[in-house]
Amino acid sequence: MRIVVDAMGGDFAPVEIVRGAADACRDLDTDILLVGREAQVKEELDKLSSYPLSRIEISDAEDVVTMDDSPSAILRGKRNSSIHKGLRHVKDGSGDAFFSAGNTGAVMAVAKMVLKVLEGIDRPAIGAVLPTIKGHTVLLDAGANVECKPLHYLQFAIMGSAYAHIALGIDDPKTGLLSIGEEEMKGSDVIKVVNQLLRESTGVVNFHGNVEGKDMFRGTTDVIVCDGFSGNVALKVSESAGWFVSKMIKEEITKSVPAKIGALFAKGALMRVKERADYTEYGGAPLLGVGGVCIIGHGSSNHNAVKNGIRVAKELAENNLNGLIEEKVKESFEVLEVDKGGSFLDNILGKFKKKSNQGS
Repeated sequence: MRIVVDAMGGDFAPVEIVRGAADACRDLDTDILLVGREAQVKEELDKLSSYPLSRIEISDAEDVVTMDDSPSAILRGKRNSSIHKGLRHVKDGSGDAFFSAGNTGAVMAVAKMVLKVLEGIDRPAIGAVLPTIKGHTVLLDAGANVECKPLHYLQFAIMGSAYAHIALGIDDPKTGLLSIGEEEMKGSDVIKVVNQLLRESTGVVNFHGNVEGKDMFRGTTDVIVCDGFSGNVALKVSESAGWFVSKMIKEEITKSVPAKIGALFAKGALMRVKERADYTEYGGAPLLGVGGVCIIGHGSSNHNAVKNGIRVAKELAENNLNGLIEEKVKESFEVLEVDKGGSFLDNILGKFKKKSNQGS
């Protein structure tokens, strides 16, 4: 297994990226292909003499994509960037999966152009794993699609279920639709249509019904589907809330001697809580629906986040995530009894409208 890593992507590149990749090579028994400016990458590797450097190769890419670069400008130019070249390595088979902590919009745009989308998928989506009181849940879309049509949500549910099956080990993941209330009549006109559509799709997805923001960390469902705007806001608020709670606990502990003593006794428990809520332990989120495993890490990823992002990429590649998604999409045609020719969305939308008209 060989994981391609964007060495120039992220706030702390290439230092933390190279170190994280070397950690992954040592601890995860995988080969690494670092893509970036060769001289800079080699300089960082030379500082890590204790690592199995023989399993790490460098692919030179002179162009660097910054966080301020627009996706359209990157598609037109910077064709020799670490993102472009790294994804081409996955496309031509010289790499099994790709990880980048760089510009999210750029990774999405280039991945769609280089890897293409899977058959039956119109909109790739970012799937983020969140900790819950019961374990974990997958939230998607977490930022790839600001505006979505009702049937895009069905594709998100299919992809999210496949990802939860592999990443969380759940045989029949339960899917919820993010809304402002649990009742079917709650939410925007689009959400009401999506609710009906997902109920019609029994056998394709295990639909629970609407879930609210409060359900995200209660583990009400294994998968939560939403548009990319709502998902990204929810994700960023969650990260901020985790930071705030951690900061508040530290401040309270340092206010008095009894609090400091109590913290010593509770140190083990506090560390375990921190680990469960630490985004670096989750590594990154997959861009689901493209023709290759592509993991997008947080822009501020440190070496631990990079290592875990590579771990996620390796696990998804080994377990053939895309094969499972394609299989689920094909099953949906059969279960929903639609014509396999033409657009997936057009076919299912036509069937859904036909049923609605018959019921009126």
